[in-house]
Parts: sequence; C-alpha cells; structure tokens
Amino acid sequence: MIEENSLASLRSSLLHVEAVRPMGRVCGVESGVVLVDGLEQSARIGDRMKVQRSDGSILDGEVVQLSGNTVTMLPDGSIEGVALDDRVNIKHASMLAPTDAWIGRIIDPDGKPLDGRELGSGHMSRPLRSAPPAPASRRPLGQRLNTGLAVFNTMLPIAKGQRIGLFAGSGVGKSSLLGALAQNMDADVVVVAMIGERGREVRHFVDDVLGSKGLERSVIVAATSDQSPLMRRKCAWSAMTIAEHFRDQGKSVLLLADSITRFAEAHREVAVAAGEAPVLRGHPPSTAHMIMSLCERAGTGSETQGDITAVFSVLVAGSDMDEPIADILRGVLDGHVVLDRNIAERGRYPAVDVLRSVSRSLPAAANDKENDLIFKMRKILGIYSKNEMMITAGLYSHGSDADIDQAIQLWPELDAFLSMHAPNGISGSFDQLGLILRRAKSANLKPPMRTV
Repeated sequence: MIEENSLASLRSSLLHVEAVRPMGRVCGVESGVVLVDGLEQSARIGDRMKVQRSDGSILDGEVVQLSGNTVTMLPDGSIEGVALDDRVNIKHASMLAPTDAWIGRIIDPDGKPLDGRELGSGHMSRPLRSAPPAPASRRPLGQRLNTGLAVFNTMLPIAKGQRIGLFAGSGVGKSSLLGALAQNMDADVVVVAMIGERGREVRHFVDDVLGSKGLERSVIVAATSDQSPLMRRKCAWSAMTIAEHFRDQGKSVLLLADSITRFAEAHREVAVAAGEAPVLRGHPPSTAHMIMSLCERAGTGSETQGDITAVFSVLVAGSDMDEPIADILRGVLDGHVVLDRNIAERGRYPAVDVLRSVSRSLPAAANDKENDLIFKMRKILGIYSKNEMMITAGLYSHGSDADIDQAIQLWPELDAFLSMHAPNGISGSFDQLGLILRRAKSANLKPPMRTV
C-alpha cells in the first residue's frame, strides 16, 4: 500500500513537469504586492508565481491582477529582500490530488503534512475551485442523521446533505460543538477546515476536542492566522476539494468549516490587493459570490455520488446576526444555529438558542408525532422566554396563567435536555423529550391544525 501511494504521488508530480517555463523580472514592489513584467502573455489570474531573490531564497505568490504589460503578484510571505530585476517564473495553477491515505492526517492547504510524517498524493489532480453538481441532477435531502446530541436529534435535525450555519461569538463553545459533531455524527469521512486559527488552537482541537476517536476518520486542513491571506482563503477550497473526492466515491462526508468569517476576511485582503473597493461594510462586492459558490459545492450529490453534509461556522461580533457575512450565509443555507453567550455564561453547553435557530429540513425530517413534540417544546420555551423577566423578578403569581405555570414547571428539565448527549440515538432522544412533556399538568397545548 505504501509503494502504491508513493507511485501515485510520483505520477502526479511528473504530470506537472514542464520542459520550458516563461520568465519575467520584478519591476516594482508597492503596497504589499510585487509587480512583474515580461509575463503578460503567459500569466492568468490565479496562476502561481515564484520570485527568486538575489540571496537564493524563494518567494511564492499568486497572480491577482493583469494590467497592460504588468502582472501583479500577491506574495505568500514577507516581501523583505525582493529587489528589482529578480527573476520570476510562472507555476501551474493550484491543484490538489487527494487520496484515501489522507484520512487521520493533518495537512496544509497545499496537501503537505503538518504532523511530521511523510504524505503522498493521489493519482488525479483536482482544481481547487470546481463547479457544484448540476442542480437538476441533485438528490433531495437524505435521512436525518444521528448527531449524538439531543438538541440536534430533536429540535434542530440535520439531514444527509444539509448545509447549516453555526453563528457564534468567541468563547461560547463553538469549537467544542464542532468537535462533538466530528466525533459522534453519522458520516463515513469527516473533513475539518481550520481557517486562520491560532497555531496552539489547532493542536488543542486535534488532541483535546476531536480526540483520537474523531481523528481516525478525519482529514484536518489547517491554515494558521500568521499565514498569508492566499493560504487562509485556499484552506476552505482545499477542504471542499477533499470532501468532493470522497463524495465522488459514494461516501457520506461531514464537512466542518471554521470559520467562514475568516475565509471572507482573507478574500477581502486578496480582493483589495487586486483593486476591488471594500464597499460592503468593509468587504468587496465579490465576497457574496465567493461565499455562495463555496457553499453550493456542498450538499447532496447526483445519483452516483454521495453527499457532503456541511456545517459552516460564522463569528458574529456582539451577536450581530445582520452583519454582512452572517446575512449572506444565512440566505444560502438549509438552516442556522445560534449560540448565545448568556446561555453559555450560565453553564449550559452546547449554548444553542433554540428559539432563534432553524432547521429547514423540518417538517419533512420528522414524523407527525415527532413534529408535535417539537411544536410543544418550542411553545413552552417561547412562553417562558416571553415572561422570563417577570418570572425571575418575582412579579408573576402562580395560578394567574396555566400556560406560564406549565412553562415554569417544565423549563428546568427542558433546558437540561438541550445539553444532553444522546447515546440511544434519535428515537431515544424523542423518547426522553416525550417523557418530560408528559409531566405537564396542563393539557391545553395542542399542535396547530394542518392544512392540505
């Protein structure tokens, strides 16, 4: 098996060997970009370039703008040491050749190992920015998946091929929730994109949050916060490309991207260097399309393919759900989950605000009995939330309203239920919820009439 992987990696490398390479010269360095002449007939947007400094070191970068006889390159690293007339070569556009041997490994967006062990490439290279399956050929959402968490098994179901957003501020348990999903959610392969994370957090997530059980079926793609915006942006595309590799084998893939906010921030740096104006509350106009095209690649596949069930996290500063990235993402996904800081501060994890969260797989993902339980729980939580200030201030008198009395009675158990793990699967989660709701003293909560 090792020899086969080495041969596949060698074949992939030989495919990109070029007998002749065009060469240009550095003609200017300004505003963090390198200007090159002599390559205007050969360079294309997205091509990789290599600057050979006078001291022998190499600086890689990417073509972001073409103007007349000048090619603008955004470098991957520091421009220190770059001089006029340094030689510049064009490399092929970024490609990735995933292989099944990447499962259980930590890699960078270029497919190079970050765990200190040798890693080969597959025999077929894929473009990082590929088209999604044709809309008319895509299957509908599949069956509901067991997540190992009661709140997602009942109130916010995730169906096979569904794409949801996880909206949270910093420090409210987002990474822990992603780790729990990676460990317990039904999937053949898990692909995790860690975009712009701190280096220490990558190790912490792999060792302490994901654990050896989760890593056994996962591919971790990481680009840390100190790396260039090109690498941070590429991290999301590389993870999606790897997920597509396994999807095309007919497998069920879980993709966890943390976070789309940092993906958009990296794109902003690249786009501004290419001349775009940051007009959308600090983001360039191309941001919306960049996010939408990434998300659309996930989801259900065609009849011969598997599925990519995706969870995209979004950092929302000050719980502002209307900031541009959150607003764009919420409009293109099949549901959104909001983590609330106030819930986290009182010690309930995952800190999911059920009333502000939605799964668009409902009501189809549940049967009539389960939908009735979901309706009853939402109604009870809604009643308690509406009257919470009055209740906690001691202004409510018991017996004044039967529905409020019932909400006060059930709220502690329902709140605890939302933090439960679900070892008995989806049916066990609904059995537990039904048991709690049957303890209600009032029987006046009925589901709404269904219309045909």
